Amino acid sequence: MKLNMKKWVQDCIDAPVKKAMPILSFPGIHLTGLTVEEMVRDGHLQAVCMEAVAKRFDTGAAFSLMDLSVEAEAFGSPIHYSGDEVPTVTAAIIHDEEEAEALRVPEVGEGRTGECVKGIREICGLITDRPVLAGIIGPYSLAGRLLDMTEIMVLCYEEPELVETVLKKTTEFLIKYAKAFKEAGADGIAIAEPAAGLLSPGLIAEFSTPYVKQIRDAVEDDSFMILYHNCGNAVPLLDNIKEIGAAGYSFGNAIDIEEALKVMPGDSIVIGNIDPAGIIRNGTPEQIREETLALMERCCKYPNFVVASGCDIPPNTSLENIEAFFGAVDEFYNR
Repeated sequence: MKLNMKKWVQDCIDAPVKKAMPILSFPGIHLTGLTVEEMVRDGHLQAVCMEAVAKRFDTGAAFSLMDLSVEAEAFGSPIHYSGDEVPTVTAAIIHDEEEAEALRVPEVGEGRTGECVKGIREICGLITDRPVLAGIIGPYSLAGRLLDMTEIMVLCYEEPELVETVLKKTTEFLIKYAKAFKEAGADGIAIAEPAAGLLSPGLIAEFSTPYVKQIRDAVEDDSFMILYHNCGNAVPLLDNIKEIGAAGYSFGNAIDIEEALKVMPGDSIVIGNIDPAGIIRNGTPEQIREETLALMERCCKYPNFVVASGCDIPPNTSLENIEAFFGAVDEFYNR
C-alpha cells in the first residue's frame, strides 16, 4: 500500500520522538559480505543490502545507494570502479556547444539505471514499515560530471547557453528516471545536488533550482516526496533553495544546520548533519555520541528537524560507529 507522504512528513514533524534518518546504505557491505562494486552493478544485491540495513537499524526512512556516477554513465561517461569505494566519473564527455547539441538523452535502463530501478522495485516489496527513497543526482551536478566540474563553473559565466543546453537534457532524463522509480514503488526520491553548493545565489537561481523544480513538479504528489540534498556551503543559497518547495531538505556538515532551520519552511522536514566521514567513519564512538547529542540539544527545538548524517555514510564505516550514532539518538530521547 502506498504511503501518504504528505501525512508522513506532517506526522514526523508532530512526533516528539523522531527516528534518525542517516543516509545509510553502503556500510551494508559489512552485513552482506558484498563488495561495493558487486552492489552497484546488480539491482538485486542493492535490495539485499537495503534490507539488511533496515533489519539492523531502525531508521526513519530507507535510502538507496547514493551513487552519483549512475546517470553520467548512462550518458556515456567513463567510470572508475573499486571494490570498497563508490564509483566515480573519470573524464568529461562534452567540450563544446556542438557536442552539447549532439548529446543523446538516454532511456531509463541504459547503463546501470535499469539495475537501480530493479533494486527499488524489489526492496519496496520487502521494506514496508518506513518510506523507501530512491537516490538520483541533481541536474546541475550531473551536467558538471558531463562537462567537468571545474569547467562548468567557468562556462556558467562564459558560455551559459552551452550549460543550459546540457541542463535541459540532464533534466529531461532525470524526470524519466524519477518517474521510473515512482512506478517501481518508491515513496520518493532524494535528489543529490552537491555541486550547486559551489554556486553564487545568482547562479544557483539560473542553473540549478529551476531545473530541480521541474523534476519536483513532474513527480511530487501526496504519495511521492522530494528530499533535496545539498552538502555544499548552502547558507547563502537558502532563500533560493527553499523556493524548490520540497517536502524535505538534507544539508551537509559544511553548514550550521540551525541556520537552515531558521529559513526552511516549517512544514518541510530538515535532516542532517553529523559529518559522515570525519565523525561517523573516522571518529570514536564517544566522539560520535558527543557530536550527536550536542547537535540534537541545539536543534531538536525545531519541530521539523530530524537528526541524520550530513551526507551518505562511507562504505568502510564500522557498524560499531553507526550503532554509536543510533545509541546517542536513543539517549537524547530517553532523557
